[in-house]
Amino acid sequence: MFHKAEDSKGNFLEQTKAAREERALEKRRESAIILIQANVRGWLTRIKFSKEILDEFDSVIPDLSEKYSKQHLKPALDIYRQSIRLLLIWSKKRDAERFAKLCRYLVASLDSDSPKYSYVGVALNKEHVIKWISHMNNLLWKCCEYLEELKLELAADMKTIVLYLRVLVSFTSTNTWVVLKNKNMEVLKSGMNQLCANLMGQLFHKGFYITLKTLLIKGLGRIKIAFKTVSISAIFTLAMRPLVSANFSDKFMTIFLINILSVPGLIYHLEILSPESISTIQQYKLFTRSLEILSSQQSMRIVFNILEGSYALCLLANLIQMAYLERKTTLKDLCFPTFTVVVTGLLESCQNYVVSKKSTLTHWHPVLGWFAQPQDPALHDAIPHIKIQLHLLWNIELMQILLGNFLSELVQGVEPPHQFSPTQNPHFGGSSFFKKMLENRSNKTSTQKTYRALGSPEVHRVVLICSLYHTALRTLTQLQLDILTGLCYQNSILYDLWLFLSSLGPNCGLKTFLDHLAFNTKCSAPEFQMLQLFADCMTHYVTLLDDMEMYEKQSPFHLSDFVAMSNFLNIFLYKAVLGNLFDIKTIQNNTLFQSLHTLLMVLYKRDCWHSYTPPGHWLIKDIKVSSFLIDLEKGKRAPQLLLQTMPHIIPHEDRVRLFRKYIANEKTVLGLTESACASPQSTLITVHRNRIVEDGYRQLADLPPQALKGVIRVRFINEYGLDEAGIDQDGVFKEFLEESIKKVFDPALNLFKATSEERLYPSSISHLQDNHLQLFEFTGRMLGKAIYEGIVVDVPFASFFLSQVSGQTAQAMYSCVDELPSLDPALYRSLSYVKHYEEDVSELNLTFSVDEDHMGKVITYELIPGGKAEPVTKDNIINYIHHMAHFRMHVQIKDQTAAFIKGFRSIINPDWLSLFSTPELQRLISGDNVPLDLKDLRKNCQYYGGFHDSHRVICWLWDILEKDFNDDERGMFLKFVTSCSKPPLLGFAHLEPPFSIRCVEVGDDEDTGDTIGSVFRGFFTIRKKDPQNRLPTSSTCFNLLKLPNYQKKSTLREKLRYAVNCNTGFELS
Repeated sequence: MFHKAEDSKGNFLEQTKAAREERALEKRRESAIILIQANVRGWLTRIKFSKEILDEFDSVIPDLSEKYSKQHLKPALDIYRQSIRLLLIWSKKRDAERFAKLCRYLVASLDSDSPKYSYVGVALNKEHVIKWISHMNNLLWKCCEYLEELKLELAADMKTIVLYLRVLVSFTSTNTWVVLKNKNMEVLKSGMNQLCANLMGQLFHKGFYITLKTLLIKGLGRIKIAFKTVSISAIFTLAMRPLVSANFSDKFMTIFLINILSVPGLIYHLEILSPESISTIQQYKLFTRSLEILSSQQSMRIVFNILEGSYALCLLANLIQMAYLERKTTLKDLCFPTFTVVVTGLLESCQNYVVSKKSTLTHWHPVLGWFAQPQDPALHDAIPHIKIQLHLLWNIELMQILLGNFLSELVQGVEPPHQFSPTQNPHFGGSSFFKKMLENRSNKTSTQKTYRALGSPEVHRVVLICSLYHTALRTLTQLQLDILTGLCYQNSILYDLWLFLSSLGPNCGLKTFLDHLAFNTKCSAPEFQMLQLFADCMTHYVTLLDDMEMYEKQSPFHLSDFVAMSNFLNIFLYKAVLGNLFDIKTIQNNTLFQSLHTLLMVLYKRDCWHSYTPPGHWLIKDIKVSSFLIDLEKGKRAPQLLLQTMPHIIPHEDRVRLFRKYIANEKTVLGLTESACASPQSTLITVHRNRIVEDGYRQLADLPPQALKGVIRVRFINEYGLDEAGIDQDGVFKEFLEESIKKVFDPALNLFKATSEERLYPSSISHLQDNHLQLFEFTGRMLGKAIYEGIVVDVPFASFFLSQVSGQTAQAMYSCVDELPSLDPALYRSLSYVKHYEEDVSELNLTFSVDEDHMGKVITYELIPGGKAEPVTKDNIINYIHHMAHFRMHVQIKDQTAAFIKGFRSIINPDWLSLFSTPELQRLISGDNVPLDLKDLRKNCQYYGGFHDSHRVICWLWDILEKDFNDDERGMFLKFVTSCSKPPLLGFAHLEPPFSIRCVEVGDDEDTGDTIGSVFRGFFTIRKKDPQNRLPTSSTCFNLLKLPNYQKKSTLREKLRYAVNCNTGFELS
């Protein structure tokens, strides 16, 4: 019963709630209907109202064509009322054509001299003047809005743009108002000028400059410029008006710099299209005013923070071109310090965003390289114009004004430094008295000579200008070659800078720079930037010098200059590193060290290829080698760094000892020595005499490097298939190694070719040989094994190939052209002829391609992609020469060289090779290229079979070698016994096996060595009969000379000479 009552109550409440909600919904429907009806009626009314206005506008405003008469003009007040009504209901898209028609009419009306018809006549009416000004502000800004949206590539839009620019130009200046030319109107001119200034001021505050910047970038930031003379002149005229009105205030100048002078290539295009705009720039001293603003660090910071990198670069480019335009007028007064400081500041600001490597946060910029800011796509097509402007910074005229003229005045009368070395003059070589006397005299003259102080005003000026160009090198990374070329080959600036450095103190101000470095360890001082700039330029200059220019012409740099320069660099870097003036932990990122070291190594390598320095020039006299090596063993960082970067400062012999020590240490670590292991493991191989290379390759090619570094035992099989009797020691392996290398390097095998100087390099057609790359790798391992064991082999390599083996071609500023003579002297002479060709080089009809004859078939190779169609011109001749050299020495044999290097470096640690230059590596392979030292050989000689050092035959032998044999014959004698004509690098004490002489009258089983017992037994065994029919023989595997017991000295001389001359051994011919 109670449940029924509760259910009926609930139903009642639900019904009541539903009825209430229905009433509320009905109410909302009625309100919505009323609102919709109101909006629709309003919309219909507005449509009707707008239609009435537009119809009336279309009927009242005439569409004036280019040819019109004053009869078409209507009263200005009528036009003014229609204009106001149109702007009241204006729609940008719908009314675009009507607005353009209105603008054409307004511009045309200004040609009327009647206030009644001229549109500015409305402003002469007191009732309408205030509203007319507001109306004109509105109308002119709408012109700006249209300018931002129109497309310049469309011809119709371009006409409209010209129209709106004309409106803006006409109504922001009274120059085109014909009505003011009436005599009775002249009193109003000043007021009208103020009115125009107010109009321009209103536009300025709304963002007028941003509109102009957008328009300029759209028009100029493309390959084909969209503007013509009228358009760009109008835009620049409009840009200047706010400046002139504001009397070039700092605020307006800053905004002008940010929005107008930062437009890419603006001044470049103005010079071509609008010379009158350039005149305006010069008239208002815009260049001077811009520098004054930017010379303030605060203003510079504001400008750059707004522009950031890419547009700041555009501003810099425009300023540089403005400077070039002022080169005959104001630049001479502004170049220092104002222009120098401003340009350096802008470059440094851009440099903050330049990074050396690609990352997820960087973007590629065609001028700046990897850049930590995104590039505006609108700037991409404008880059070529920006580059043209930037190139003016190292244009000859600008450089002469900035640096050249001032520098040439400073160095007048300065003599280049001449480095004295006592070893240059053999007359004083053995007399310490004369040495001291000369040194005292040179010290006396040097103290009398006056030098410039590093902080003096004239030095400071040169330093700051050099800092500018150094900053340009570090910032404009993709233009570095252009900058360096400009600095190196513009008049005598580089040589004058060298003379200037020479005037800073003895040895080019060595002590001054070292003292300065002690106080500025970060190397950020402008003085070091000057030093870096000189080093970078000289590196570029020397790299491009050919032998004729450097060694024959010697202009402007003489060889004595290079000697003095390298001496300064050598000592400066040595003392700076040893004195911890550089932060050794971060030295690889130290640009001063890298620049100076690169130049030093370029000069050193040039000296290695073609010597120009006196003996001992590269050694540091202050180094005590024993102490240096002790410090190395202790792990001191400075000596380690010096050895890695400047190994030439210690004598070659000590480096060879260090090299042998590295090998000995490695053998100990690997357990390959008897001291490290009681019975070191060895590998036994069996080799047939008639298949030495094949059997050796088969058994050793797959041997792990560690096993190949160990003991290799060789068992020879003779032509009858029988084991040869051989002593199981290093001599048999030495013979196998020598014979293998002799056969592999024989040009007849077609793995290697010989140059005209009989020096070996990989053959480009080695692929005709099966498994040629595997053979190259095997050959590299065998040569590495020979060096590893200290076995010298008489194999002369072409220097360009050895440079690749040692890894020097991967170093900075390596030049293929320098080593081209080691491959093909004729090609080098031909390329030098092309380089110095005085006529138009295009007459030679050369392209970036080369034809090669392969077995009767001519194949054309392109030096660069599309090289067949790329002609050689004076602008790309240097590139052509380097590409040609690189192709011949690297590209053609890259696979063969890579295989050889892989095998070679599996045995020899590449880090060890950095101790030696290319010629030194050849000496390491083939022995010392010096005359045979008979005293050293005799001292380290062992005798067998009854011979001893005082034996009559032995005395004759040494006497004949010393007095009767010339150097070539002594070399042939050494080759006859050891298979190599050159002595070991460290002398015969290090020859393995030792040099030995045995009397052939005594057999091996009767001889126990060079002992007293052996001598007595040999005395009774040796026959007294003169063995006239026997010749001296040798066992090169044991470095053993087998000498008969001749009874006459003349017989020994004759037989020895015959035997030595008949033993041709391994010849390249």
